[in-house]
Amino acid sequence: MGPDRARPAAAAVADADDERERMSTNDRALALRALHEAPEILRVVNVWDAISAKVVADLPGTRAIATAGHSVAASLGYPDGGMPLDVALAGVRTIVDAVDLPVTADLDDGYDDPGETVRRAIGLGVVGANVEDRLRPFDESVARVAAVTAAAEAEGVAFQLNARTDAVVRGGDRPLEEKLDDAIARGRAYLDAGAALVFVPGAHERSAVQTLVAGLGRGTLSVIGLPGALPAAEYEALGVARISYGPLTQRVALRALRDLATDLYGGGVVPTDTPALN
Repeated sequence: MGPDRARPAAAAVADADDERERMSTNDRALALRALHEAPEILRVVNVWDAISAKVVADLPGTRAIATAGHSVAASLGYPDGGMPLDVALAGVRTIVDAVDLPVTADLDDGYDDPGETVRRAIGLGVVGANVEDRLRPFDESVARVAAVTAAAEAEGVAFQLNARTDAVVRGGDRPLEEKLDDAIARGRAYLDAGAALVFVPGAHERSAVQTLVAGLGRGTLSVIGLPGALPAAEYEALGVARISYGPLTQRVALRALRDLATDLYGGGVVPTDTPALN
């Protein structure tokens, strides 16, 4: 076979490989969508690197993997929200490559071009994301959500956008009722623009969650499990779709490291029940 015929054949193989990868990515996206739409609340324990992802992925209860942007940044020496996009995507890629589960990534505010950011993330195998509005003007925030969902549609992936509104955590001194009204107005617009869920950090008390679920609809709200928050089962009964834990998982792990190091400096020894190296 001559070189002119070899090139089309090679291109056909590459196209087939690309199609299989797209199908595989979309399969994971559909799996994540099913988890979001199930009556049971989806619990995602946030990770920040390959080894933390593997540890969580190996647990029987794990159905999906979620990254914590704050934790990824901290592990790489950046402040929260301060990672360059290329660095953030490289960190996410190590997690995607480490597990065989749907991965939803914390992509901060989507950077300068949220549609392009998500397109690049999908290319790495990411099938969902948190993207925060940082209380940008309403119309601009909705347009950025629409850009994400349009980019995912163009890639042929049922991408699961967990659209975050900072209406509560960045709402300043406004009464909580006004903040929740703003969160509901923004959340409804994000859902209409194609978001799968609405993430409202800062509103984890029962009454606030009830207000948000009433305004957004059952199965559309995502919350964070802060210290003092309700158990996941109670959020499920209230109609919450998903609960995550953000950087708190890394903080607990680092506290364990700190406590061990303190004990070792005090003359202690490594505990006998420490897992063996693989």
